[in-house]
Amino acid sequence: MLLLGIDVGTSSIKVSVVDAASQQCVASAQYPESEADILAPQSGWAEQSPASWWQYTKQAIAKVHASQKYNPQDIAAIGIAYQMHGLVVVDKEQQVLRNSIIWCDSRAVEIGNKAFAAIGEKQCLSCLLNSPGNFTASKLAWVKENEPAVFEKIDKIMLPGDFIAMQLTGEITTSISALSEGVFWDFAKDQLSEEVFNYFGFSKAVIPDIKPVFSSHGHVSDAIAAELSLKAGIPVAYKAGDQPNNALSLNVLNPGEVAATAGTSGVIYGVTDTLLHDRLSRVNSFAHVNYAPQDKRVGVLLCINGTGIQNKWIKSLTGSAKSYAGLNQEAAAIAPGSDGLFVLPFGNGAERMLNNVTTNAHIQGIDFNKHTATHLYRAGQEGIAFAFRYGLDIMRENGMRPSVIRAGKANMFLSDIFLQSFVNVTNTPVELYNNDGSVGAALGAGIGAGIFASQQEAFAQLKPLQLVTPSKTDLYNELYQQWKELLIQQLTNL
Repeated sequence: MLLLGIDVGTSSIKVSVVDAASQQCVASAQYPESEADILAPQSGWAEQSPASWWQYTKQAIAKVHASQKYNPQDIAAIGIAYQMHGLVVVDKEQQVLRNSIIWCDSRAVEIGNKAFAAIGEKQCLSCLLNSPGNFTASKLAWVKENEPAVFEKIDKIMLPGDFIAMQLTGEITTSISALSEGVFWDFAKDQLSEEVFNYFGFSKAVIPDIKPVFSSHGHVSDAIAAELSLKAGIPVAYKAGDQPNNALSLNVLNPGEVAATAGTSGVIYGVTDTLLHDRLSRVNSFAHVNYAPQDKRVGVLLCINGTGIQNKWIKSLTGSAKSYAGLNQEAAAIAPGSDGLFVLPFGNGAERMLNNVTTNAHIQGIDFNKHTATHLYRAGQEGIAFAFRYGLDIMRENGMRPSVIRAGKANMFLSDIFLQSFVNVTNTPVELYNNDGSVGAALGAGIGAGIFASQQEAFAQLKPLQLVTPSKTDLYNELYQQWKELLIQQLTNL
């Protein structure tokens, strides 16, 4: 029996087919091969076309089928992971009304800040666990204020994964986990937040049917099944944001367990059984995939917007035709600290861990007689690792003190420079696994469809590939303190 996982990323759509019996990936594909565009109609804005996501999804599924490593008719359930916090709006005919305002868009920051003040800091943090900030509710409020004609036509709002599920099934659903990442959920009362809906003037009718994460979110229609060579009627049995899903893929489900990822953005995500909130909302708390009112599991999320996107930008800026692996090999010859070159990697919108401030990225300490493109490439990766340390220290302030961090051996964790910098500057071991978001989504579908008897059974075969332990911690801590001083200077000058 096979499971199909779809990961709706910012850069591409990745799909994997997993054998439920062995829990091993049979085949994977992604589309497009190069990074998808982010549309920026104005500075600080970031949008993507939901129609493009759907076309990319169909192309990726066709591509993985073309591997001929399995029979598509043996796929029994579908799971979906997706980029978090995006806003998709449709009318009564399920037609998209505008481009999706995605996670790294900063236009709604002030709207969220005003809501935080009006609703009240204590109410927001104790009930929502977050400031409304730059999340989906604030983005919907921006549409209401600035595009009233669009707002009037809205029948339902969705996150990106909900849209793909709608295309597959014709049904629109959501979950407590999804609603919490949009800052629509009252954790104290375990219901939609009266304060948020009243303050923004939203009707609760725009919210789709609320289902458990692990459950049927509709069944693949006859027409779509024929188009995608799938069996009609199989369920979409799981939907979750990419970071809760990444944690699931690493079997991070219990209090104290922590996952990390470093794709376009970078995240550390830890699980707790308390309704934890940061006093400044610099890290954010959402319902985890296994959250239930009677058994609370809350995911505490640190997000850095500019990780892989900065790595790509530096590679493009320097005009290198070499592969990332080749560049990593060259940069390994540069000593830690990049001969005094430092990079602040904050060039992808407002950073929540910096109090929703847009600092932009900065390159500090350039010496024309000493520094090369290779120095810049290494300094960029070190700067990302230092940003992770800055955020992890905030999590530590809030009681999250991981003894080990689990990560998939993918994206920036493929780079020994980044990996060693991350481990040494955070002084925390990292376990690497051969897993990714699309595989996690497939396994989630197996849980939701009842193919696995329990969540634990779905990960019975998961084994670490490698354990990386800290070394040179004094050196990396000294470099971090220099980097942090530069960051504080930039924040002070804003």
